[in-house]
Amino acid sequence: DWLHMVTWNVATADPPDDVTSLLHLSSPKSPDLYVIGLQEVYSGPLRIVSDIVFDDPWSQLFMSTLAPRNYVKVSSMRMQGLLLLFFSKLEHVPFIRDIQATYTRTGIFGYWGNKGGVSIRLSFYGHMLCFLNCHLAAHMKYASERVDEFEYIMNTQTFDCKKAPQIVDHRLLFWFGDLNFRIEDHGMHFVRSCINKETYNLLWSKDQLTMMKKKEQMLQEFDEGPLDFQPTYKFDLNSDTYDSSGKKRKPAWTDRILWRLRPKVSLPDEQDENKVELDAKTLKQLEEDEEYPLKIRQDLYTSNMEYSISDHKPVVGIFTLELRKMYKTPLVRLQPEGDWSADIDAMVVYSPLQPFPSSTWDWIGLYKVGFSSVLDYITYTWVKDDEVAFNEEVIQVYVSKEEIPVRGGECVLCYYSNTLQCIIGISEPFMVLESKVAIEEGVLPERINGLDRTVANDEFWK
Repeated sequence: DWLHMVTWNVATADPPDDVTSLLHLSSPKSPDLYVIGLQEVYSGPLRIVSDIVFDDPWSQLFMSTLAPRNYVKVSSMRMQGLLLLFFSKLEHVPFIRDIQATYTRTGIFGYWGNKGGVSIRLSFYGHMLCFLNCHLAAHMKYASERVDEFEYIMNTQTFDCKKAPQIVDHRLLFWFGDLNFRIEDHGMHFVRSCINKETYNLLWSKDQLTMMKKKEQMLQEFDEGPLDFQPTYKFDLNSDTYDSSGKKRKPAWTDRILWRLRPKVSLPDEQDENKVELDAKTLKQLEEDEEYPLKIRQDLYTSNMEYSISDHKPVVGIFTLELRKMYKTPLVRLQPEGDWSADIDAMVVYSPLQPFPSSTWDWIGLYKVGFSSVLDYITYTWVKDDEVAFNEEVIQVYVSKEEIPVRGGECVLCYYSNTLQCIIGISEPFMVLESKVAIEEGVLPERINGLDRTVANDEFWK
């Protein structure tokens, strides 16, 4: 499976018109997952109020770009200027479970609220993954405080999950964002000279994060690809020129992507007299590591110099995840029965393939192919309320013709489990036929989420 990650401090700028090169959309191979972490998304009072009701402009841009390519926004988390988005190819969505998102504010130096970390954790084919997008304290002299902030976030974020209650319990963790580590000791002239000559390796030993890794045990468990790209901070706006203001801030690799594979459990040595018995959780972890291996390889780690709306350049990391799937069938199989159109009441048929905690709040949504998120449905029906007939294997659920779009189009059905808080089954795409009655009457009522508008036929066909 292929994972495309982006971290970008957007410095309160509005989104660009096009993110094709940022997401490598022209590449012949398309990722299975996109994870996008932004920092300093504009969060003035009016914008925050509108973003509560509507998706913020950055989320809208990524959703409208990726949805037509069959990516669904599975989860997102926002804390003031920090935004984290997780997209998946539609085919993987029923195998993404245990989705939780949370945030931590860090209050050191009076930066309360605008610094901290947002995370999304989930199980991907049974493997526990966690994505942590951070914006840590700024300025050259605060390197150790940045590490303190990171450790605080790691220790305080907890999840309602026996298998991985804390960040460190996850099989694979990505830590990324504007981590704000700087380049120490070297003067401005030397740093700029190394950048111009592309001898970035001469700067690595004085990169604060590299230096802190030598001292801090927790950081030593993280891997990072070589910094073979020019420092991503700080640029004059709308240019590729490093800071020419009076402050003349030294360039730095503030924007980073690191990862941590959970350390393997080592068996006690037979000769060790002080050996301890392994507890049940550790034994289970050991079995999982052996039976369901997970490997990660970084294929690309680079900056993207094309975007100049911010004083930071975005950083892209592309990874290959090799994993043995713990399950290969969805919890529910569902399909439409017969032809669907707005002229006749319709029927959905579904079959539970494995036991799952069903609820009276479970629902089945009808979505246009290319939908952007769980909430982007045309209509939905409550599974229990509209049940028509069932036996142990097959259950029929009724959908009123009033809810079916008169224009028709290519659609899918998704079963949403309220207890598991995720989609657990998706039908194959199918055609909803155009309404014959509406065409014959010369009027096409257009329904959006149950709201009716009437459009004269000749106007509609323009």
